[in-house]
Amino acid sequence: MADETIGIVGAGIVGLATGREIALRRPGTRVVVFEKEQQVSLHQTGHNSGVVHAGIYYKPGSLKANLTVRGVALLREYCQERELPYKEIGKLVMAVRQDELGRMENLYQRSRNNHVPDLRKVSQDEIKELEPNAGGIAALHSPRTAITDYPAIAREFAKDITGSGGEVKLGFPVTGITDVPGGIEVASGQQRVKVDRLILCAGLQSDSVAKLAQDKREPKIIPFRGEYMLLKPDRTHLVRGLVYPVPDPRYPFLGVHFTPRVDGTVEVGPNAVMALAREGYTLAKVSPRDLLGIAAYPGSWRMAAQHWRTGIKEYRGALSVTAFMRDAGLYVPGVGPKDVVRGGAGVRAQALDRDGTLVDDFRIHRTGRITAVRNAPSPAATASMAIAEHIVDAAFGDA
Repeated sequence: MADETIGIVGAGIVGLATGREIALRRPGTRVVVFEKEQQVSLHQTGHNSGVVHAGIYYKPGSLKANLTVRGVALLREYCQERELPYKEIGKLVMAVRQDELGRMENLYQRSRNNHVPDLRKVSQDEIKELEPNAGGIAALHSPRTAITDYPAIAREFAKDITGSGGEVKLGFPVTGITDVPGGIEVASGQQRVKVDRLILCAGLQSDSVAKLAQDKREPKIIPFRGEYMLLKPDRTHLVRGLVYPVPDPRYPFLGVHFTPRVDGTVEVGPNAVMALAREGYTLAKVSPRDLLGIAAYPGSWRMAAQHWRTGIKEYRGALSVTAFMRDAGLYVPGVGPKDVVRGGAGVRAQALDRDGTLVDDFRIHRTGRITAVRNAPSPAATASMAIAEHIVDAAFGDA
């Protein structure tokens, strides 16, 4: 129906991309985005590293793989049209030990299956040509991997929504979702808005908002804080492009890496420690309610039993700059604690199943008039425009 009103909970980059996609694909439809904060893209999008991933890491055939590869093409074109930053600075995924070469080869095969453009293996000598200050015994080079400004892209998506007659309702924390005759009522305190269909893109609050909509309880969101160091301005020249480790396949995190930003700064990080609040960007931010929810969930204890050693190591890095930089120095030798200052932090909404499994792939499903995004961590920003296509296909599959 062309005169429908479609509600979207969450004004991060995925929610805003979805609103834009609906407006483009279904002219006459009114989009209303509900956001609890006073600005868009404040949480995961606003704390994103800015990397446009090429599709190296993801299981072939998965939603992550398929949507990332398509998402890159859509995002590049959009940035060019809107004159937004998009710089293909390239990425090295480096092995620093012999026992990493097998994992690197597996990544190479995944990349080929995912059709990552122009990816190639490089030798130790070739590493030095690309990154003169880097260590490593072998690497994969992805010259098309880029950096961008995701908050700027999200703001542009919001303009697209309002420009098509839609609305982004800021300061509207959703407190109730109720089926009513002919639609769904979305409440924030005493305010009520009726919509015909509803899409949940609530990020760090996705399981809580899904509960309001009577969706299934799992997976549960566990917040992981990623902390960054910044290279001092007189040391940023040591890194030309993105420098990454070969990731541990047991975890959905990519490890501490060097990330040039579009503003000229260079980040080192992130680590991955369980945050003590869903929006816990510092060690001091503690939410008893969030902690109680984590402690009451069986999957939390099963995850802890499997990965407690890694957790201790990550917390050690959070408390000590020396420990944090120990691994980073393997990839750019000579860079140590004296070369960095503490930077910002982000919190990743990591979905966790009841059996303690960290959910890796995107999870998106529809129940009646409601479509819920239950897991969309990195590379969701890269894939946002393709995720939006997927969501709209799911939400309007009967239309």
